[in-house]
Amino acid sequence: MSSMLSALSQWFVNPRRNPLARLHMQAISSRLRKYGLRYDDLYDPKFDLDIKEALERLPREVVDARHQRIKRAMDLSMKHQYLTDDLQAQQTPFRSYLSDMLDLVKKERLEREELGALPLHQRTLP
Repeated sequence: MSSMLSALSQWFVNPRRNPLARLHMQAISSRLRKYGLRYDDLYDPKFDLDIKEALERLPREVVDARHQRIKRAMDLSMKHQYLTDDLQAQQTPFRSYLSDMLDLVKKERLEREELGALPLHQRTLP
């Protein structure tokens, strides 16, 4: 039963197989391109400590580029404008920069939990 639910959930979210998922992905892509954002920019580091840790481990240039994209998107939103068409064509909304580091951080957190160690954000120096 669980394998059938797993297969159904994999089909449901896969845009290559499910036409509704494809439409959703195209709508998200269009919206992100208008503001010059990437999908990984939508993750909130205040909501999830793993995301915060992953962002701290990324190179400074990547994090600075993320902040610039977010600032530009907020500025465009406040002005009720979008990027020009030629800039929208250059955007890559689903090119990930955070997923590999986030997977590593989650794996390390699970390993620490299995070993019984305190999470990084609860540790204190003597």
